[in-house]
Amino acid sequence: MSTSFLADLSLWQVAGAAILGYLLGSVPFGLLLTRAAGLGDIRKIGSGNIGATNVLRTGNKTLALGTLLLDGGKGAAAALLAGLAAPDLAVIAGGAALLGHLFPVWLGFKGGKGVATTLGTLIAINWMVGIGACLTWIVVAAAFRFSSLSALVAVALAPVYAYLIGTLPEVALGVFAAILVWIRHHENIRRLLRGEEPRIGGKKAE
Repeated sequence: MSTSFLADLSLWQVAGAAILGYLLGSVPFGLLLTRAAGLGDIRKIGSGNIGATNVLRTGNKTLALGTLLLDGGKGAAAALLAGLAAPDLAVIAGGAALLGHLFPVWLGFKGGKGVATTLGTLIAINWMVGIGACLTWIVVAAAFRFSSLSALVAVALAPVYAYLIGTLPEVALGVFAAILVWIRHHENIRRLLRGEEPRIGGKKAE
């Protein structure tokens, strides 16, 4: 496992990657798409979240899929663009994109839960780690039918996958993302523990 990180990079490069990542990550695609489609403010629907799961509650599967791909894509784009300058910057930009999605300045720092952005970022930085996390989501969802549980397990195992087949910076990114995603899912965790979390396809808000 490679342990070098930010070698030979200037503060300006690191800051630039972080700013790029945050700005890309902070674009609220769920809100923009639902407004453009004439469905109003997604923050006033269902759970009030701006992510794909809540967009799906509008009944528009196309918009939900678009939100999922764009939220994942913005994390991937941030990592890939920064990585053109230096590979280590991809991790910085990817982590910043996640922060931008979770805490977008344009929405009073109230954003999404970060699952799609995390997965997109991981795929761009190390596709094996990212695909491993995605497959974990699918397996857990198929077995238990809880979107939130699937997300929690997938992001929790991402740093393990990175440790086995990636680099130390990728492990650090995985841990960073897992902590943030778990924090943003605190209400879901409480409902899971109480047996009140809605299953995939249910009508209650996440």
